[in-house]
Amino acid sequence: MRSIRRGDSGPAVAEIRSILVGLDLLTTASDVFDDEMDEAVRAFQQNRGLGVDGLVGDETWGALDASRWRLGARTLFHSVPDALVGEDVRTLQERMLEMGFDAGRADSIYGARTARAVAQFQREVGLTPDGSCGPQTLKALRRLGRKVVGGRPQWLREAEAFRQAGTNLVGKTIVIDPGHGGGDDTGVVVPDGPLRWTEADLVFDLAARLEGRLAAAGMRVHLTRGPHPTEPMSGADRAALANSLGADLLISLHLDGHDNEAADGVAAYHYGTGSGLSSTVGERLANLVQREIVVRTGMRDCHIHAKTWELLRLTRMPAVRVDLGYLTSPADRDRLVNPLFREQIVEAILAAVQRMYFPVERDVPTGSIDVRQLRMALSNRA
Repeated sequence: MRSIRRGDSGPAVAEIRSILVGLDLLTTASDVFDDEMDEAVRAFQQNRGLGVDGLVGDETWGALDASRWRLGARTLFHSVPDALVGEDVRTLQERMLEMGFDAGRADSIYGARTARAVAQFQREVGLTPDGSCGPQTLKALRRLGRKVVGGRPQWLREAEAFRQAGTNLVGKTIVIDPGHGGGDDTGVVVPDGPLRWTEADLVFDLAARLEGRLAAAGMRVHLTRGPHPTEPMSGADRAALANSLGADLLISLHLDGHDNEAADGVAAYHYGTGSGLSSTVGERLANLVQREIVVRTGMRDCHIHAKTWELLRLTRMPAVRVDLGYLTSPADRDRLVNPLFREQIVEAILAAVQRMYFPVERDVPTGSIDVRQLRMALSNRA
């Protein structure tokens, strides 16, 4: 769908406004996308961990539509092929996780894993274990408090899986996602004299370089797209591909852009919600990637942030998105178009991936890993 934005009017705007009114982000109904509505959309995006741009595109609309539902307003059940989606599902999933039942990531989708968690809960409280959440199940949920302390079980399981995987990169599967690409989806575009630099082309070059370096270190590497795809891929499509490959990690590469040329720097994003729910392993990966890039390249540190973008929310493995500088910044652009600088970024990400598999107590200082040694060690074993 075309993004709905400030200045638009009509039935679609009226529907969005009615949802925002119901969320207490607006006070008046109307069919005009005015400044007040722009602020409300941005507040909603900020609260939901979405990109804050004031535009209602596919992902923001999906979050708005899902936000209509409150737990208890309808019976929840596993529906195939069209699963139930909504804020009520996310609330239920978080409740299951707090009580120690493995509902998977709180992705707002009532899938088979969520249904199994509900059925397990029902068995424990003496209800028919049909995996659906109706009045009786809700009543039992409201009677009970948290069952698990010391951390959310899902993230403890994720951390334990990483601990047991060992420190060796050999045989582990990683998906590298070069952002954008396909059709007219070029991402940020900047003409620079006779040249035309696009986000899609530069991040694919970075992904291809990273693919070679990670493969040389013994990892199984998959890219989500080639250099010139004919069709764009959504975040959900890219997450589904990574899930189907059984990946251990996913790293998505992007560049940023801004009207202000002074905006520059690198930022990393991991899965997390406005309510504080966050993937601890994904957050650690984001931290490592961010710190390695900043130390090795000297780029401005724009820190890490929690988001609920589809690519981060729907993946079953720790996933990060890295915005590797602003293509609209003359300083960042001069560096990013230099192949040697892109090699520095690749080495930084490779070092971060290796550090992910070190136990926390055996971690090393940022910038200290000689990534050439990773290839040499592999060659010696061969």
